[in-house]
Parts: sequence; C-alpha cells; structure tokens
Amino acid sequence: MTSPAAYQVSHLDALEAESIFVMREVVAEMERPVLLFSGGKDSIVMLRLAQKAFAPANIPFPVMHVDTGHNFPEVLEYRDQRVAELGLQLIVASVPEALAKGLVRESADGMRNRIQTPVLLDAVEKHRFDALFGGARRDEEKARAKERVFSFRDEFGQWDPKNQRPELWALYNGRHHPGESIRVFPLSNWTELDVWHYIARERIPLPSIYYAHEREVIERDGMLYAVNEFFRARSGEQPVKVQVRYRTVGDASCTAAVSSEADTVEKVIEEVAATRITERGATRGDDRVSEAAMEDRKREGYF
Repeated sequence: MTSPAAYQVSHLDALEAESIFVMREVVAEMERPVLLFSGGKDSIVMLRLAQKAFAPANIPFPVMHVDTGHNFPEVLEYRDQRVAELGLQLIVASVPEALAKGLVRESADGMRNRIQTPVLLDAVEKHRFDALFGGARRDEEKARAKERVFSFRDEFGQWDPKNQRPELWALYNGRHHPGESIRVFPLSNWTELDVWHYIARERIPLPSIYYAHEREVIERDGMLYAVNEFFRARSGEQPVKVQVRYRTVGDASCTAAVSSEADTVEKVIEEVAATRITERGATRGDDRVSEAAMEDRKREGYF
C-alpha cells in the first residue's frame, strides 16, 4: 500500500484541481455565473476545466463573448463550432450594436478594446449575471502584481486594483450586494507555459492561428500586424509574407503575430519556454497606449 507521504500530485494536476474547486464554489454560491469566452486559448482551457468540474452533467452556465466586430475569422469559426459541440448557450455582447445605439463611441485610432467595458457591463445588468469567469493569469500583467482568485468590483466599475491586497490567492468570499458582480479568475496561478502544457496533455484543439502559418503582414513599431479589413498599410509600408503565429487572439486591428516556425503544440511549448517577453508585451498594440492599460480596464469594470 502506498503511504500518504509517497503520493505526489503533478504541477498540472494541482493547478487543475484548484481551478475546478474555484468553479464549483462559484456555482454553489452564486445564482447566475457566466464564462467570458473569446475563442482564445485561456477561455478554451476554462471550458475544458468546466467540463471536468461538472461532468457527467452539462456545463451549468452560459458563455458570453464581448464581440468588438474586429475578430479574426478563424477565431469566430472556432467559437461557434465549440459552443455547438458542447451544447452551450452563447450570449454575444456586440460592440457594433452598441456603437449603432450610441451606447459607446469609437476612438480616433479605431481600437475597440476600451469600449468593450460599457458593453460588458450593460450585458451583465441585462442578464443579471453575478459572477464572471475570466481568463486573467499570473503573467498577463508582466508580473507587476498577483491576482486574487476572486476580485470584487463595486457597483458598476468603482473597484480600484491598486487598493487590492496582494497574495490572497485562496480567499473565497461570495458575499455581494444586489447590482454587484464578482470577477472570478480560475487561472490566476497559471502561466502561459502552464496553459500550453495543459492544452498538450488534454489534446485540446485551438484556432489555427495559434500555430505557424504563412500570412501577409506589416512591421509597425516592432510588431508584425496581419493585413486585413481592420488593419491597412500606411504610406511607405510594404506587406510581406512570412511564417507567423499568434500568442494571443485579440482584435485583428491591434493584435500582432510573432515570427515562428512552431506548427505543433510541442514546438509552441519549446518556443514559449525560451521567450523572455510576455505574450501581451509581444503582441498587443493596444497595451502600447499605456503601461497600465490592463489595470485601467479593470478599474472601469471589464475584469
């Protein structure tokens, strides 16, 4: 008989167990949770965790995509396919519809990440969601600060991340007032490399743009942006075809690719293990606007 001292849990098993525990606690304590699902790898991993957390039953909450209208078509195709496979309810909070109604106004640079926030909050109020599963991870903010697993927001966006006490990784408190919602980060302890190891272990399919492929791009500000209907060449810029892949999938108007030959999950893991630049730092043009871009969006209520 194996003694308790000899029993060991792998790093991925420990992360998985923690995330599943968080999801079960939220469903037990909250009335109307929802999972933010963009078709990106973090939200895809959260879906797999939700499958495991509630099997053999179906996932007991809907998924919501805050759609800016600037998505990569490969990601939208994957989103719809995955939702259909799992029989999930998909709620689309549409930024283009909000623009048409005058709820938000597009900025001069055409980037829509900042105006996702009022669209999200409007959907939260409309559907009366009281807990939102998000994919924020430990390395997402360039290691400036750690996240609590449960992050609270005062009514409609008054929570300030700089007032958040650090290191409370296992604080679970579901108390909230009517009109408030809780942000839940099941992947808080995960890194980008952890996510890729989990994708490999679970054999989780991803949108094709996560793997190396040939694409017409423009180099701008040290980043490789794909030429598409949302991103056009400026005078003097010459598009070239190169092998690239995407480390993260945001808007096609502000998300850059990285030069890569990694066309399998194993090669991606090798590449990520060797890099010293965070995925957002390497690929998100919208973060160039401010070093505190992510914290600003949190303060406004997005996360």
